[in-house]
Amino acid sequence: MKLSPTFRMPLKRRKLGKTNYRKRLKLLLSKKPRLVVRKTNRYIIAQIIEYDEKGDRTVASVLSKELLKFGWNYSFKNTPAAYLTGLLIGKKALEKGIKEAVLDIGLHSPSKGARVFAVAKGAIDAGLRIPVSEEVFPSEDRIKGLHIESYLKKFEGISKKFEEVKQKILGEK
Repeated sequence: MKLSPTFRMPLKRRKLGKTNYRKRLKLLLSKKPRLVVRKTNRYIIAQIIEYDEKGDRTVASVLSKELLKFGWNYSFKNTPAAYLTGLLIGKKALEKGIKEAVLDIGLHSPSKGARVFAVAKGAIDAGLRIPVSEEVFPSEDRIKGLHIESYLKKFEGISKKFEEVKQKILGEK
């Protein structure tokens, strides 16, 4: 079988549905570090990544499971955990000298109030500059976990624990 010279095999990561190269190129053209947010079935992953010709370089990384060190004993994938993960990655980025980044949500749908935007809100509250519209962030009640506390008895006190963990991350307590 002979292929025409214009035929081009699709890039492997695009074919597997892992990378949107158009979006990636736009993010890289900003020449700023990226705040990469990914969700798994159990955790939220946030990383600060800088572009390098040899390959992207991870400057700081946080897995929501690290919230255990701060006393968080609830789910690691809900909205409050996403916000706290963002707060933690923002603090780590500032320690490494990174003051601004662009949000990279990958192939996640950018829907208003999503957990990926809760991570961005946490990073912004930590002091990182990220160009994101205020209207896409989850409401304060959702960030504090009041929506969970109202319908699940096992999550009673989540908003109080949220505030304690937030203070520990920020180093105020």
